[in-house]
Amino acid sequence: MRRGQRASGPRPGARRHGGKAGVVRKDSGGAGRQAGGARKGSDETRRQAGGAGKGSDGTGQGAGGNRLTGRADQAARERRQDLESRSGQGAAGNRLGERVGAAAQSAGPAGGQVFRSGFAVVVGRPNAGKSTLVNALVGQKIAIASDRPQTTRHTVRGIVNRPGAQLVLIDTPGLHKPRSLLGERLNAVVREAWSAVDVVACCLPADERIGPGDRYLAGELARLPHRPSLVAFVTKIDLTAPDRLLEHLVAVNKLGADLGFEWAHIVPVSALAGVQVEEAAAVLASLLPPGPSYYPDGAATDEPDEVLVAELIREAALGLVRDELPHSIAVTVEEMGLRAGRAADRPLLDVYASLIVERDSQKPIVLGAGASRLKEIGSSARQQIARLLGVPVHLDLRVKVLKEWQSNPKSLNRLGF
Repeated sequence: MRRGQRASGPRPGARRHGGKAGVVRKDSGGAGRQAGGARKGSDETRRQAGGAGKGSDGTGQGAGGNRLTGRADQAARERRQDLESRSGQGAAGNRLGERVGAAAQSAGPAGGQVFRSGFAVVVGRPNAGKSTLVNALVGQKIAIASDRPQTTRHTVRGIVNRPGAQLVLIDTPGLHKPRSLLGERLNAVVREAWSAVDVVACCLPADERIGPGDRYLAGELARLPHRPSLVAFVTKIDLTAPDRLLEHLVAVNKLGADLGFEWAHIVPVSALAGVQVEEAAAVLASLLPPGPSYYPDGAATDEPDEVLVAELIREAALGLVRDELPHSIAVTVEEMGLRAGRAADRPLLDVYASLIVERDSQKPIVLGAGASRLKEIGSSARQQIARLLGVPVHLDLRVKVLKEWQSNPKSLNRLGF
């Protein structure tokens, strides 16, 4: 349904290169393999959240104000030249600028050059800019992003087609100290993802100093028995001053040295401002082994439409609730399909979905006075879904309570975690 943007072919299976496994993991039941089932009756709270949606040119942006490369605001564009002049300042002894330049040249097409393909997992602690960077590299929105920790709850694959290379990016949840069974399972998803890829890209935001979470993550990478190529992306460089950026680059270089490894590349990047995004893609492509294309040209992701729709609804909800409630929200798509009897030139997609919370007291918070907040969530999500799928959308939302689902194994299994 998605105008050629989602790959419909089978996912690549195991492969080997250079004696080392390079396997993109198969579906492990990540969040978003949404629980199905018939829509329940009047005992559930049902609210109509928006009617026939605007078309694919709808104006509403999802929660968090995500912007892809080339769509940054005017202020960011005006700062681009200044940021680019700073981004080449490398850590002492790391020859950063030379490395990035060489990688960009080697990743491009040339007569007789072999085609490269493979998988790169993007990791980092929560709020490190992983999903925003993945969206920028792919060139369109495939993963939701917000300023709330643990926004990403399952791996999302994005496909980057370059001259001479195909790069499959794997966006992951932020590695964190778990406080629930859900947190433990999200961490397991991250570890599974980085165990069988060609490249691990670690996001270390420039606006925050290297902390215990970063050291723990880097330590985990250092202990991998079959270590892939390790790249450090210094993200959010638009939020820091030149002297602070240089200091951070030195600290990132030292982080690897202290743990007994050297980063293959350290790349400063701003996904929102579009600075060094192309260079980041070139660096990753240069580290891939020779191989075939796994997805057709034009494919951006292999995520099912239902999963993408559920994530867009959750993104809209994250932007409109506060405190600890975002961690308690899950979304299931109960039913989805084109409405029967419509003219071919006037399609309408019906989506029936549920916002899941953990406690009865959270239900009225999501609803708002007179269901105003639920309607606002629905309106924002509906416009994003219409833009993604290219058809007008009728979105019907309700709120359900699933008691303490984050710590209940049966509930987590039901929700696809």
